[in-house]
Amino acid sequence: MGNLVLLPAMAQKRSSNFNQYAEDATVISEETTKAKKVNHFIEANTMEIDLQHLKNDCIVPVFSKDNELTISHNAFIETVWDAANSFFTGETIDKPDIRVSHIVKGRIPEAIHKPANQLLESDKTQYFERMMFCFEIPTIYETVEGNELTLSVGGVRAYNQMNLYSKKTVEKFKVFVGFKNMVCCNLCVYTDGYLSNLEVSSTSDLYRSVLEMFHAYNPAKHIHLMQMLGNSYLTEHQFAQILGKMRLYQCLPQGYQKSIPRLLITDTQINSVAKAYMQDENFSGFGGDLSMWRFYNLLTGANKSSYIDSFLDRAYNATEIAQGINAALHGDEHYKWFID
Repeated sequence: MGNLVLLPAMAQKRSSNFNQYAEDATVISEETTKAKKVNHFIEANTMEIDLQHLKNDCIVPVFSKDNELTISHNAFIETVWDAANSFFTGETIDKPDIRVSHIVKGRIPEAIHKPANQLLESDKTQYFERMMFCFEIPTIYETVEGNELTLSVGGVRAYNQMNLYSKKTVEKFKVFVGFKNMVCCNLCVYTDGYLSNLEVSSTSDLYRSVLEMFHAYNPAKHIHLMQMLGNSYLTEHQFAQILGKMRLYQCLPQGYQKSIPRLLITDTQINSVAKAYMQDENFSGFGGDLSMWRFYNLLTGANKSSYIDSFLDRAYNATEIAQGINAALHGDEHYKWFID
């Protein structure tokens, strides 16, 4: 924990808890240079857009029974970004990276009878059913097993998880604060920094809830838990056995499956973990022991193929799995089934 960088306000708020997990911290004010990105934090079937496109080129869905507006994607992003600027005062906060999927196309009333091949761009409407964004705070960082991790904030909005055919009700969001591995852009999501089912009715409620999440999150503890993963190793036999148990998990009888910690990773993603174990330039373990830190990054790397609406739940589940199996290697019984 030699160089975890925390902003002064955060260090003061958490001074009583920080020493429990880290020997020392360095508080700095100078800005760091952002590394050039070569990967996306999510891939799957997504496309990259900017905030202006969401503002200017996309309509905002309504609750159909009372024609009340939903909170727009751009309002969601701006509210979380404003909350981060308020809480992380004095830090550098990058612009958000935005990924979208599942476009919903429409047309203006005046063009309702036009053949599709005669529609002008001005006749068309669109919005994206699913959207995820992430922005970095590059002045708050740490190095784990040679990988630079930068504090990151983001969220998910998926209209498919709401009933837009009803009257206006609370709206659902997912938000997180955690670390991004800058080697591969894998996201590390931890329990205290993740709201998996945030229900709000206004941007002011959203703003307040995000601030509460920031206050509850302890970055030093999160870093400490990830550093602990670098102190444990899997043999090739143990790694192969874990993959086999993961494949078996999907076929277990329902009652038996409920007695085992949850596993959200899919069979296709398990195959990706196996392939990356052999070939990944940063985290492969073929021919020797595999650190639990590398195993964790094999899971988070495979998760990048998830759809937007399931991405964060699986990212958090990857943390549960890695920490649970790490504990099982040291005698804990909860995740023992995966390594027996």
